[in-house]
Amino acid sequence: MHAALAFLFHQWRDRKLLVALAAFFMVVAPAADLILPIYAGRIVDDVGKGVTRGERDALLSLGWMMLFGAVLVAARYLNMFYICRLSVGVMARVAGESFWRVQRFSTAWHADNFAGSMVRKITRGMWALDMLSDTVLIFMLQATIALIGAPIILGLHAPMLGVIAGVSSIIYVVTTVTISRRYVMPAARLSNQWDTRIGGALADAVTCNAVVKSFAAEEREDAYLGKILAKWQRRTIRTWLRMVSAGTTQNIMLLALRGIIVGDALWLWLHGRATAGDITYVFTTYLLLQGYLRDVGQHINNLQRAANDMEDMVKLYDEPIGVADKAEARTLVVDEGRIEFDRVTFRYGAHVEPLFRDLTLRIEAGERVGLVGHSGSGKSTFVKLIQRLYDVTDGRVLIDGQNVAAVTQNSLRSAIALVPQEAVLFHRSLAENIAYARPGATEGEIRRAAELANADQFIRALPRGYGTLVGERGVKLSGGERQRVALARAFLADAPILILDEATASLDSESEALIQEAMQRLLVGRTSLVIAHRLSTVRSLDRILVFDHGSVVEEGRHELLAGIEGGIYRRLFERQAMGLVGV
Repeated sequence: MHAALAFLFHQWRDRKLLVALAAFFMVVAPAADLILPIYAGRIVDDVGKGVTRGERDALLSLGWMMLFGAVLVAARYLNMFYICRLSVGVMARVAGESFWRVQRFSTAWHADNFAGSMVRKITRGMWALDMLSDTVLIFMLQATIALIGAPIILGLHAPMLGVIAGVSSIIYVVTTVTISRRYVMPAARLSNQWDTRIGGALADAVTCNAVVKSFAAEEREDAYLGKILAKWQRRTIRTWLRMVSAGTTQNIMLLALRGIIVGDALWLWLHGRATAGDITYVFTTYLLLQGYLRDVGQHINNLQRAANDMEDMVKLYDEPIGVADKAEARTLVVDEGRIEFDRVTFRYGAHVEPLFRDLTLRIEAGERVGLVGHSGSGKSTFVKLIQRLYDVTDGRVLIDGQNVAAVTQNSLRSAIALVPQEAVLFHRSLAENIAYARPGATEGEIRRAAELANADQFIRALPRGYGTLVGERGVKLSGGERQRVALARAFLADAPILILDEATASLDSESEALIQEAMQRLLVGRTSLVIAHRLSTVRSLDRILVFDHGSVVEEGRHELLAGIEGGIYRRLFERQAMGLVGV
């Protein structure tokens, strides 16, 4: 809970005026509430005097009751007015900050976390923050004023009643907090963990629905989710039953307090030390106190629940970004597009053995280079280090002599156009997907990029043309169509460095021919890196680098490498030529 409250107060720092106004009116509200029993008691005494003697005083007391009642209504309205502005502003800010952090977490972090679970953590944390804010600034604040004020006001009439009310309130609050923290909270935390797993399982299955259908695995996925739901159900029932038990304990304590306070007031009346108005005043004040005490139990439970629900989101703020811009990072300036690896050593996470060890390599400006090798040989990691998706363990990656670790990631990646092996599109229009490379592009520039990528023809054939929505991850398009949209992005980006990550993999021959033609246009005038499993893709390139276990073991043009007896490239080429491997 401490972490959640600290997080909330941190979010309030630049909204001090709204917090102060909300708190002020919430202090006024219970103060007005506490005064009402005084005039209720006076009215009873005034009525007891008879119509002639008590009429004026009773009406005057009624007037004061109405006045303080109006103050109470106005104060609560103004409190809610400022709370609404405060809470919505904080929720929007936290959602934006959480999204900002998730977007900038490293590639390794994203590989280790479910997208669905992450969305659930953020949305659950947002609403929990709203609950926490309301509980602190509305309910707990007014309850605190009431629980301090009620014993004082009771004590003015009967000191013993004030002492009993004060001590009982303290015992009640301490007991409630203890039960909540030590009994309810552990169960609620486990329940939340399974709630997060539900979100992850749902998103995983929905995202991979094509795979589910292809293996007729709907019932299998139903069963998998059913197991998670069963565990969530057991954990949640246990949590809720513990909350019910805590509420029952609180009600027993309130019942005992009622008997003590009302009984003491009756004792005073029986001994002639209290009037009927005093009894009314005490009983009304007790009912007010009981209401606040009962609410305190619920509010403490809400505090604990909000803190539990916020835990995962708050932890995002403690997660290191992983790959972050340095404080003195400069903007990358690319005049030529020369790439150098200067004694680069790199290992993944906690791996003991590095993938690259003292790798030194130079790619000249405008050179077209193919990257070839078995899966896991280091090809993809090589280009990821150029993009600074990971930081090197030792050494430097340079672009035109500038260390990529010393420049802003935004400027670095803006200088690199990437066409991935599997083109992923947003569920937006085709025009928006192409323009993602350059948001300010005109309609004409978007169409021209599509033409260069051999995509314009199929786009214009669609019912809504460039306004067609492509579905989640672009599922409404074929693989070849998605790949041409990705190429159009690269044409529009017009970056000096180009990375093609096996852009023709798993395509039909017609689509491959269209994409190969577009790729040849795209390679012109750029420093280009082409990751290839189909070696036909790299035959015409200026140089081919053959990777094996993180080392470049062969390099040269196709003709040279194909002539090396026992060479890796020749072996790969011969296998493909003979049709012994599928690519």
